[in-house]
This record gives sequence, structure tokens and C-alpha cells, in this order.
Amino acid sequence: MSTETKPPVRRVTVPQIAARKGGEPIVSLTSYHAHTAAIVDRYADFILVGDSLGMVMHGMETTVGVPLELMIMHGRAVVRGTRRALVVVDMPFGSYEESPGVAFRNAAKILKETQCGAVKLEGGKRMAETIRFLTERGVPVMAHIGLTPQSSHVMGGFKTQGRNEDSWPLHIEDARAVAEAGAFAVVVEGVVEPLARKITRAVAIPTIGIGASAECDGQILVLEDMLGLGEQAPKFVKVYGRLGEEIEAAVKAYATDVRDRSFPGEDQVYR
Repeated sequence: MSTETKPPVRRVTVPQIAARKGGEPIVSLTSYHAHTAAIVDRYADFILVGDSLGMVMHGMETTVGVPLELMIMHGRAVVRGTRRALVVVDMPFGSYEESPGVAFRNAAKILKETQCGAVKLEGGKRMAETIRFLTERGVPVMAHIGLTPQSSHVMGGFKTQGRNEDSWPLHIEDARAVAEAGAFAVVVEGVVEPLARKITRAVAIPTIGIGASAECDGQILVLEDMLGLGEQAPKFVKVYGRLGEEIEAAVKAYATDVRDRSFPGEDQVYR
């Protein structure tokens, strides 16, 4: 019997991410399953198991319908597939808004059942009390302000924030509120560049941009968007691959081979 042991897991920690404010840009991507997470793990500082999985993986129109159990299931898969990156799991709509107590119960469930390193929740000033309640009880929280997808019904869709300069003070106030409440970082989504710059300079925690310019302390994208797996990527996405086209070409070739009986060939059968 082999006596070899696997090297210990040495993950990026919450304090290490927090300490990157104003330093080397923080790299992040979403992932929802073990095999893609294992690839992303080699290059990302943290991996977000985002509730965007409802739309990307399960064909939902918004993230609102994602249940807690689904987040936990995908969170487990990503943690199992990784060894280095900090794993952050989204708290889905309805799992934290009711009260700080409900939020703590569900956040603790996510941490215990997935073994992830932190949770993320949406909302600025209105969620400051909940963020403080969680962090004081040992739950690391990443905040999320600007365009908050779980509020898309209220916002009237996925709309860029900060077009009207009069709204800037409210967004900056949101950022300061979550930072003061104890969030270790804040995702800033879908805001105009000058506002992203002001938010980043207004808080002592890292800002993670998605559609918020290079002025942020780090960046995150949905993996499937940057790989070209969706029909149309949002404006703020740079597409680094065209896997959708490659997958379709491969499936088409396979279907052709099956129909003309050239697959399986001599190399794919047992004699």
C-alpha cells in the first residue's frame, strides 16, 4: 500500500484578497463545475460560483429562480475541483433578505456544506446591517453593488448604472456602507467608468469590476461569456475563445460519422 500523501491544500485566503487593494490586479472568473474549475484554479485568485448558473447552466431568464440547494450543489463541485483559488459562493435571491438571522443560517449552511471560503450577496447600504451581522459571526462576505441582477425586475432589466451623474453619490454611499460593515471586497457591476473610478478610490477594500472598467482593483467575467459559449456576449465582455463554434463543429462531425457508419471505426472497437 502506498504511503504517499497528497500535498496540503493552500488556498488564497480572504485576508490575502483584501490586502490586494491598490496592488496587483485581482483575477477572477465564474465556474459551476469541477472540470472547468480545475482549469481556472491555475490562474485565478478567486473563483465565484455565481447564481448566474441559473441562466448559463439551467436556461433561466434571470437569476431570481435559483434555489439555495442548487448553489450548494455547484459549490461542492467547484471546491472539489480546485486546490488553490479562494472559492466564493453566491447567496441566491430569497436566502438573505428577510433578516440577518435568516442570512446567517443560510450562509453557514453554504460554508459548511460546500467548504467554500466566503459568500457573496447583493445590495449596498440596505444590506449593511446583514453584512455586519455575518462578518461579526465569522462569515466572510463579498458585497455586490451597481447593477444587481437579483433586482432586475425592479430595475426594469439589466441596465447600466450611473448614466445620470446625480445617482453617483448613492452608489458611492453603497460602496462605503458595505466596506464599513465588514465586506472584504465588493463586486461593482455595470457602472460607467468615471463612477467605477470614484467608487474604487472611495473605499479601502478591493473593487472587482464586471462592466466597470480597468479602474477597479480586479476583474471578473462569466467563464462561458469569455469563451464564446453564449449566443451574444454583453458589451463589457472580451471574448477570448470561440468554443461555441468549435463544439458545434465537433458535434456536427460526430453526427455525420455515426450516420455514415464511419464511427466507431477500427481504432474504437474491441477485438
